[in-house]
Formats: sequence, structure tokens, C-alpha cells
Amino acid sequence: MKLIVSDMTCGHCRSTVEKAVAEAGGTAAVDLERKEVTVEGLDPTRAAEVIRAAGFDPKPA
Repeated sequence: MKLIVSDMTCGHCRSTVEKAVAEAGGTAAVDLERKEVTVEGLDPTRAAEVIRAAGFDPKPA
């Protein structure tokens, strides 16, 4: 599923989101230009929770 994370701005943001999703058991592909995160392996609620816990504000795409 895709989430919009408009407050990602740099490579550090990308790695923080990818690491948070990986630690929760999923995988994340981050597109900084589009401010999109594609998450696999987690349900949408859990994906949003872990991204929020990492300090970002995910929205449904």
C-alpha cells in the first residue's frame, strides 16, 4: 500500500522510515520527490503506526 508522508525531506528521513518499517517486519520503498512510501508486509494501520512512531505524519495515498 502507498502512504503520503509529506514531512519527509532528505535521505535521513528515507532511512528512518525504511528502518522503522523493517523493524516492524515489513519493507518500505521511499520516493522522496513524490513524498510516497510503498509498504509491503504490514497492514495499513500498523504501517501508519510505525511511521508515526518514527516521527512522521503518514496519510493514505
